[in-house]
Amino acid sequence: MKLLHTSDWHLGRTLYSKKERQNEHAAFLTWLLQTIKENAVNLLLIAGDIFDTPSPSSASQKTYYDFLLKVRNSGCKNVIVIGGNHDSPSFLNAPKEILAAMNITVVGNASENIEEEVISIKNENGETLAIVCAVPFLRERDISRYIENETCADRSQRIAGNIKSHYAAVAGIAEKRRQESGKNIPLIATGHLSVAGGKTAGDDGVRETCIGNIECIGSEIFPETFDYVALGHYHIPSVIRENIRYCGSPIPMGFGEAEQLKSVYLVDFGEKKPEITTIEIPVFQKLKSIRGDKTCMEEHLSKLKKQDIPVWLEVIYEGNDVFPDFTAWAAEQTANTQIEILKLQNRQYLTEVLTSGDSLQLLDELDIFDVFDKLLDKNTVSGGQQVTYKELYNEIVMKIQMPEPDILALKESNGGLKESNERLKESNERLKESNEGLKESNERLKESNEGLKESNERLKESNEGLKESDEMFLVTNHLSIRNS
Repeated sequence: MKLLHTSDWHLGRTLYSKKERQNEHAAFLTWLLQTIKENAVNLLLIAGDIFDTPSPSSASQKTYYDFLLKVRNSGCKNVIVIGGNHDSPSFLNAPKEILAAMNITVVGNASENIEEEVISIKNENGETLAIVCAVPFLRERDISRYIENETCADRSQRIAGNIKSHYAAVAGIAEKRRQESGKNIPLIATGHLSVAGGKTAGDDGVRETCIGNIECIGSEIFPETFDYVALGHYHIPSVIRENIRYCGSPIPMGFGEAEQLKSVYLVDFGEKKPEITTIEIPVFQKLKSIRGDKTCMEEHLSKLKKQDIPVWLEVIYEGNDVFPDFTAWAAEQTANTQIEILKLQNRQYLTEVLTSGDSLQLLDELDIFDVFDKLLDKNTVSGGQQVTYKELYNEIVMKIQMPEPDILALKESNGGLKESNERLKESNERLKESNEGLKESNERLKESNEGLKESNERLKESNEGLKESDEMFLVTNHLSIRNS
C-alpha cells in the first residue's frame, strides 16, 4: 500500500496582506493530483491546517472541494483529512457525512467516541490495507479538565500524560483490529502538534500550539506499534525519527522559507519496514529575501534582473550609512522588470526612530496573533502566564471568526421564525380581507331578509283579501241558490 503525506496547505493565506496565494495553491493541487496518479497512491493523508483561518473565503472552500472531487479520478480511493489549529472543527466536520460516501474521512476534532478516530483502509475487494489512527489537533478541553489549585508543573505533567494516553488508546484499538485481521497490516498515526525536533522559520506563520504549559512534546508519546506517524503544524520538512515526520507546507508561508525545498512524503508499505521517498514540490512563485548594504543589494538585484522571471521580493537595508532615498532607489532598481517588492525596510532608519522595546516589524506585516504576542512581550508577562493567555486568546478569536454550531443553529432558527412571522402576517391580512367580505355578505343577506319579510307581509295581506273574496263568493252563491 502507498500513502502520500501532505499538510499545512493554509488555503486563503496572503503574503503581508498584499498578495493572494490562490494561484500557487491551484498549481500545487494540480501537481498533487498528477503525483498521486503517477505513483498509484492508495491513501492521501492531509495532516491539518487545510485553511489559514477558521472562516475561509468562498474561493478557498471551492478550491478545497474541487480537489476532493478530482482526487478520486486520479486513482486514489481513500482520503483522510484531520483538523489543525488554524481550522474550525465545526466547519470541517459539517460535510463529513457527504464526503464519507466518497471514502473521504474528516476528523475535525477529538471525538467523544475514540473509536471514530481509528479508520480501516480497504481496497475494492473489501480487504484491509492499513489502519489509521486519525488524531487531529488536540485542544486542552478535548483531553483534560481544569483542576483547582493545580501548579503549572503538575498541570503540564497531567496534560502530557493525557496526550500520551490518547495515542495509547487509539493504538490499542488499532492493534486489536490488526490481530483480528490475522495479517501484518501497517498501523499509521497522524498528529497536528509541536513535537521536539521540528523545525520552524522566523516568519512562517506557525502559531503556538501550547496545550497547557507544554510548548512541545517528546516523540515518546507515540507508541512503538505505529509503522508511520504523519505530522502537521511545522512548515519545514523535519525527520523526528525515521518513521515520524513533518512533511511541511507546500508553498513558502513567508520570506523566511524562501530558500527551502518544499516536499511531500510517499510511503510504500511492503512486507518489511516502510520505504519513504521525498518528492520535491516545484516552485510555483519565486520568493527572494535580499539583506545587506547598498552594494550587496545592487549585486543581488542585478542577478535577479538577468534571470528575467517573476519574483516577489523582500528588501532589507542593513548598512551603516544613512540611506534617505531608499524607497525611491528600490523602485528605480526594479522598474520595468518582473520583480515586485512586497516588503521594504530600512533597518538603519528604524534603529534611529524606534526604542529597543519596540518591534521592528510594520503593523501590516503582523497578524492578530503576532500583535498579541508583542503585547505580552512588551508587558513582561511570564512564560507560564503567556501560555495561558495565548490559549484563551486563541479560543476567543476562534469564536469570533467562526460561530459555534449552536449559535449558527440559533441564527438559522431566527431566520426561519422571521419567515414564519412574515407568512403569518400575510395570512392575517388575507383573513382580514375575508372577514370584510363576509361582513358585506352578511349585510346583503340582512337586506335580503328584510325584503323577504316585506314580501311575506304583502303576501299575507293578499291572502287575507283573497280569503274575504272567497267568503263573499260563497255568500253570493248561497243567496243565488236560495232565490232560485
